[in-house]
Amino acid sequence: MENDEPEMLDQLGDLMTRAKKGGADAADAVYVHGVSLSVSQRLKNPEHFERAEGADLGMRVLIGKRQAIVSTSDVSPSAIDELLDRALAMAKVVPEDEFCGLAPEKLLAGQTPDLDECDNKEPEADLLSAIAARAEEAALAVDGVSNSEGAEAGWGRNYIALATSNGFQRARTRTSFSLSASVLAGQGTGMERDYDWGTAVHFEDLPSPEEIGQRAGERAVRRLNPRKAETRQVPVVFDPRVSLSIPGHLASAINGAAVARGTTFLKDQLGQRVMADAVTIIDDPLRRRGLRSKGFDGEGVPTRRSALVENGVLQNWVLDLRSARQLGLKSTGNASRGTSAPPSPSTTNLFLEAGKISRDELISPISQGFYVTEMMGHGISMVTGDYSRGATGFWIENGHITDPVSEVTIAGNLKNMFMEITPANDLVFQYGTNAPTLRIDGMTIAGK
Repeated sequence: MENDEPEMLDQLGDLMTRAKKGGADAADAVYVHGVSLSVSQRLKNPEHFERAEGADLGMRVLIGKRQAIVSTSDVSPSAIDELLDRALAMAKVVPEDEFCGLAPEKLLAGQTPDLDECDNKEPEADLLSAIAARAEEAALAVDGVSNSEGAEAGWGRNYIALATSNGFQRARTRTSFSLSASVLAGQGTGMERDYDWGTAVHFEDLPSPEEIGQRAGERAVRRLNPRKAETRQVPVVFDPRVSLSIPGHLASAINGAAVARGTTFLKDQLGQRVMADAVTIIDDPLRRRGLRSKGFDGEGVPTRRSALVENGVLQNWVLDLRSARQLGLKSTGNASRGTSAPPSPSTTNLFLEAGKISRDELISPISQGFYVTEMMGHGISMVTGDYSRGATGFWIENGHITDPVSEVTIAGNLKNMFMEITPANDLVFQYGTNAPTLRIDGMTIAGK
């Protein structure tokens, strides 16, 4: 299948021509060919080995203001013929959608920058097994670690081709590498678990196995003998492992589809102050070797770096073509596309910019507070902004991180939380969405 990739754009172009001849006013198609390899081990014994390969083709046909989307994992000529026939038939009978449509030719991407999205060398299974073994060994070597849930290493490669009936034909290939370790500390009912993981586009950018394993072990040991916390209002500090959820919530609240439906608490806030002055949130699809980088979006529109929030002021919605039309605006190049659904708005390399003070300086003024390292549950309403999630972490006393704390619920409202954010200066790009350590004052914690 991989050897057929260079010809796939020509085949998609031919499919567009046939769709127009069959009665479509417009059409587009996306083809995804993926290969993945993953290995894992537990307690120094191989536990899992899997290699997977597959292809999917999705097609959208538009007749007037009606659109139909069909997909298949069978990309043989006969299956593609059937796909086209089904799409044309469905597009004649589905309800009209006044906002659907392809990007006008003038909005389509031209030359796109080289974002270094692909590591051309496929790793051997032995290499992945070796780094998983090293990560687990490093975790087990931490004093106090008593058991292992295993370590896993993986690699993936995706070829993505997009063609439209008005002349856009472009493909991109991206790779990803991942490594994780999860261990337990303590004995019996007093055991605690924790983990660490890393992911990168290029193998050379992956954190070392020893670093990942040691962090996983040390985190598990630190969580031993947790206590409950009393219900009260205190500053809550989010570790970077969990602080990334904050820009993620902002992105959900300014998603163009939600704004057009009026189902977000920020629906009328464009151009208004919605976060603290110190907060700037960027969406950057053009970051080299970024985990979610891309030069064109799922509709062929060029992507661009943009400030969603700048110095606390909401600057942009996250828009695809459909939501932009609903709102009387222009697409921001944020269309995301699968093979079985129409495009929808989504962020790329999203991050909250670093602040000006260190993590220690962020914590030092806190007499009583809660440092969060892990969260559970999704008790968040994007309609009202109400926020409630289970959390574990550590108590802060007189400016120092002290005892581990578990079985806590943190609650507030995103409208107020956004206004109380203070970022530290420890931003590191290691996930698709990133943020530094964040302090949010005035949250309620519910414990014993």
